[in-house]
Amino acid sequence: MKTLGESIRLHRRAKNLLIRQVAAELGVDPSLLSRIERGDKQPTRAQVLQLSELLESDKKEFLILFLSGKMVSILRAEAPALEAIALAERQLTSLAVQDYNQAQRAF
Repeated sequence: MKTLGESIRLHRRAKNLLIRQVAAELGVDPSLLSRIERGDKQPTRAQVLQLSELLESDKKEFLILFLSGKMVSILRAEAPALEAIALAERQLTSLAVQDYNQAQRAF
């Protein structure tokens, strides 16, 4: 399974960019970007969005990888993690339906 760091590295290399070049554009130390690519450090949401623009990559793909990485880091040591994720999915679905219904009523 591809992680955000792996995806960043693939996109950076596909554009023939060095870590130091991307780090300079991002405004961070190259060692931080290297740790992000290795999965040792999580970027901020703002950094993820900036990286997707710098690398001309799919913002949605980067955000999905970012969010899934955050969830894994929070839940990996929790025994009922999969049950918690299933409940969160049901709650998010319910909220999406409510938002959709409210939007329909507004028209």
